[in-house]
Amino acid sequence: MDNNYYRRIVESLRKGVPPKKGVKEYSVGHEALLDGIKNSIFKCIADTGIIRFVNGSWGSGKTHLFRLLAEIAYKEGMVVSNVELNANSTVLNKFNTIFAEIIRQIKSPLYYEKNDGDEFVYFHSILSESYYYHCCGRREKPETISPKEHETATKVIMNNRLLDLDFKKMICAYWNSLKDQSSENAQIQDEVIQWFCGEGSIGQYRKKYGISKIINKDNSKLMLQSLVNFIKISGYKGLLILFDEAEQYYSVIRKSELRQAHNNLLALINNIESLNNLILIYATTPDFFVDPQHGIQNYGALAGRIGRPDNKQPRALDMIWNLDAVSFGINDYIEAAKRIRDIFAKAYPETQSKMADDNKLKIRVEEISQKIPNKISSMRFWRIFVKALVEDFTDYVEGSVRKAEDLTADVIKALKEEQL
Repeated sequence: MDNNYYRRIVESLRKGVPPKKGVKEYSVGHEALLDGIKNSIFKCIADTGIIRFVNGSWGSGKTHLFRLLAEIAYKEGMVVSNVELNANSTVLNKFNTIFAEIIRQIKSPLYYEKNDGDEFVYFHSILSESYYYHCCGRREKPETISPKEHETATKVIMNNRLLDLDFKKMICAYWNSLKDQSSENAQIQDEVIQWFCGEGSIGQYRKKYGISKIINKDNSKLMLQSLVNFIKISGYKGLLILFDEAEQYYSVIRKSELRQAHNNLLALINNIESLNNLILIYATTPDFFVDPQHGIQNYGALAGRIGRPDNKQPRALDMIWNLDAVSFGINDYIEAAKRIRDIFAKAYPETQSKMADDNKLKIRVEEISQKIPNKISSMRFWRIFVKALVEDFTDYVEGSVRKAEDLTADVIKALKEEQL
């Protein structure tokens, strides 16, 4: 990794914000769980689909865990889509909205490695990479693609019986448009993406692309099967979908819609084992399991399949990973501080000789952690702590170290001002 990679991490942590990339460089506390996921889940997805649930109160680190899982999945050669469930646009009772968001948020390992910015739809890169893979055996765009290579690629798709026919036709339409950079082909690419997102009417697609349907709530779960199989035959290890439930999502939708959402979730659970190369991870709050009005305990079939969170350290093979049962202590803070110190030194190599050694760092971590108020959430603690560390390392190399009490007070004030 170059200096800029580590500098981006440092500057994000200086703001008290987790970086988009590099969370694994400083994260502590989930090592056993992550090792179990790599060894017990990621390595067996060719044989079966898998679903897991993440339970955690607000601020327990669900988003942080998702970023760790995504980084590991990319490294393993998996495609990842991170979907936020909400009551306005992405609702589980209308699975077509879920499928559309999966398409919009899906990223390949190559895209993740080479890009830092955000696009509206990442599926463009998946379709392009898969085309080059089937033509030439690599995901980067080649200088030329012969008619024979193009024909070979399209035959792989059209002859695959695990893909929906219209799904296959739209992929091939996109691949045909990659032959040149004309504005007409750019329009075709946008139209294909719109079809995958369930946008438009059947009339605008039938004549031009020869298809018989659009993606809707009735066929979207079947389209997910085609998507998984497409990713599989395109040389990726599998698809990881991270469902992140927005706060109070289930409490604001109508009872009939909630019932349909539960039905769709149960259908996913019942069919997941047949969807090889797919992992679904669903993050939610404790109310999802126990709330008397909106929780799954009102839907016995779903509650029976999922269960309730145990008050124990999460393990990969558990159906529910309970982040509320994860606790951190001084040894975790010290280990995190060492990792952030090393990131700082890699970001700014000229400071390495000036950084505090392990003994001095240990004392400093104890001082800083004791000055952070006790009655705050775990997420809030870590945000203050890592920002304070980065500020302290900067002070240290400049020779103007603040008292721990003054440092934490300055950091808390700065974070409060940023929220105003």
